[in-house]
Amino acid sequence: GRFCGIRQPLAWDADATLVNPAYATTEGLPNDPAFRHGLAVLAEVGLTFDIWAFYPQLPRLAAMARALPQLPIVLDHLGGVIRAGAYGGRDIFSDWRSGMVLMAACPNVFVKLSGLGMRLSAFGFEDWAKPPSSEGLAAAWRPWVMTALDLFGPDRCMWGSNFPVDKGNHAYAIGLNAMQRLLAELGVGERDAVFHDTAARVYGLAS
Repeated sequence: GRFCGIRQPLAWDADATLVNPAYATTEGLPNDPAFRHGLAVLAEVGLTFDIWAFYPQLPRLAAMARALPQLPIVLDHLGGVIRAGAYGGRDIFSDWRSGMVLMAACPNVFVKLSGLGMRLSAFGFEDWAKPPSSEGLAAAWRPWVMTALDLFGPDRCMWGSNFPVDKGNHAYAIGLNAMQRLLAELGVGERDAVFHDTAARVYGLAS
């Protein structure tokens, strides 16, 4: 009863420095008929599909989600906030938000509030004179996390630690406390949804 679904990295970009060669993929894989057939099988047997992708891919992924309305899809790491490599120095927020709007319009898509400690997100935490406090993380993450909450609602959002990958930028407890600070303005039921209830429901976990 512990096997809930499949996680497939779909992260692709023309800038090869951003892509992990251990997880080879292609730009058009989300549109591939054979790949979509496999996803349809997941839906038939009651499994979920987790995606790790970059924000420029969100329109293509939204089209895939619309074509598979019975498949619960979990969009990992806030939809791939990438500001390194070819995206370094660019203001990507508007384009990222536009893609998230498309994903949020698909009722079968959920989002993990995670991954903002990765170097790919380029908040520069690793260059700070001291490790970031939870207050510092919360301030940097606020626009991204609160936008996702506004678009998807707490019942379609779930917290994720992304450890040990994020360990190079912040301690586990500091990252968790930062998220607790951001969610403090929500109601108790909404916080419970993000920290427990959404994941338990989507993945079919015992309470």
